Formats: sequence, C-alpha cells, structure tokens
Amino acid sequence: MLVAGGRKEGLFTSRIGKDVPRAPQSSAKEIAQYLSRSDPVLAQLIRSWGPTDLPSRGEGFPILAQSILFQQISGAAGAAILRRLRKTHGGPTFPPPEWFLSVSTPALRDAGVSPQKMRYLRDLAARVVDGRLELRRLSQQPDPQVIEELTAVLGIGVWTAQMYLIFSLHRPDVIPSGDLGIRKAVGKAWGYRTLPAESTVERHARRWTPYRSHAAYYLWRSLDSAPG
Repeated sequence: MLVAGGRKEGLFTSRIGKDVPRAPQSSAKEIAQYLSRSDPVLAQLIRSWGPTDLPSRGEGFPILAQSILFQQISGAAGAAILRRLRKTHGGPTFPPPEWFLSVSTPALRDAGVSPQKMRYLRDLAARVVDGRLELRRLSQQPDPQVIEELTAVLGIGVWTAQMYLIFSLHRPDVIPSGDLGIRKAVGKAWGYRTLPAESTVERHARRWTPYRSHAAYYLWRSLDSAPG
C-alpha cells in the first residue's frame, strides 16, 4: 500500500533524508490509484486519461541549453535556431558546452541567438566546463539543492529547474504551483471563478504527496498543455 505520511509539505519538498528524496517505487497504475483515492476531483481527470507515466526529456547540458533558447519564443522559432546551431557546429547533435565558449558572437547571432541568450548560454557552459555545475551529480542531490544549483545559472529560474526535476530527473514530488497551466487547470477542475493563487494550488497539492509531479502532469494534460 502506498503511504502518504512522514513527509514535509512545501513547494519543493518531499521526503528529505540523508539521501535523495524518493517516493515509493510504484507503477503508473499504482500512482494513479493512490492519487484517485487521495482526491476525488483529481480522480475524474485521471479517469479521462488512464494511468500515465511522466515523459522523459533527457537530461544534461543540451536540455538546459535548449530550455534557455526556447524562452519567450515559439516552438517553431526555437526549432529553427536549433537547426542553425547544429549546422554552425557542423554536427548532427547539439553542440557541447566547450563550443559555446569558443564560437564567435557573430556566428551565434547569425544562428538567431539573441545577445541576452548568448550571455545565458555561455554562463551555463562555463559553469559546466569549470565544474561549478556538476550535472551528473544532480541526480544524487535533493530537490531543493538541485533548484539552488540550477537557478544560480543566468537565465534559469525556478520554473525551469522544476521542469528539469520533473521531466529530466523524474522526481515524483514537485509541484510547480506558480505555473500558469497548473493554476488554470486547478481553477477549471475545482470550479474557481478566478485564477487560483499559488497558495491555493499548494493547499490542494497536500493531498497528492508524495506524487505531486504526477498530479501536475494530469492537470497539464487536462488542458493539453503539458511542458514535457
């Protein structure tokens, strides 16, 4: 049986111990059943989709760099920039961090990268190259520390760090309560007349621990707006 006790409640917390916080190892079906028992409103959304695993976006430098590139532009525009970057780099894969530290500013500009995003990408690349950001170690660190390390990078905020936790590291108990899609989904499912506050989302999310990431994904899917 899945147990929901013994956890701290909060925006980024789950069961914090000496090791990385882990929810019980459970299948998508077991998680869906647990969430359905915990919250009858969420159960209605789950019935619409059936048990669903969190999708994987991969992890590491390419994912974080692309999250910076896609900020505040359309998916089509971001994809075009990615194609030009690969062409400039001369390979089929995303350029490594060392490349961003050596490539010229005009070359990045010709690929469609704005001056601000050049600064962000180079800061990320420099931190990876010099070891200030050890991406391989993130999978062994608790959620709050992952967020702290990622948000130290220029251009990476809390939301991006949360998406990395959910879709790259597959942390089960993250609730991005400030996400507009999550707030809209909660408002729609629970019948709020106005957009719910972050604190309202967090109050609902107490029922979903230790699978708040999975609950968030069902909420996104209810609006067909899942970031993953």
